[in-house]
Amino acid sequence: MRGIFFDEDDARAVQARLLNDGYEATLVRERLAGEDDDEDHPWAILTDAPSIVLELLVDEYDGWLDEDDLDKLDHRGTAGHRGSGDAVPDLPTAPKRIKRPDTR
Repeated sequence: MRGIFFDEDDARAVQARLLNDGYEATLVRERLAGEDDDEDHPWAILTDAPSIVLELLVDEYDGWLDEDDLDKLDHRGTAGHRGSGDAVPDLPTAPKRIKRPDTR
């Protein structure tokens, strides 16, 4: 799970609460595309806490929950790759006829 916060103090408070509750929590700087000023980058908390726990903290500290790109991040919050165990689904070899399956 990953929670994003614009205020460093809020991010550190969330990290401390998660660590006190026995979860892993890593604080990293989130780099936004097109953002030149390093001071404007938000903070990200990477954690193994259940989504409901992080969601409540995100609501309390005015952040947001980011679940979309988690498979692209490794434990340090940097771009990684998906595991080799991810199976590729079988794709069709021809178009599927829906309206008139009797004609070819």
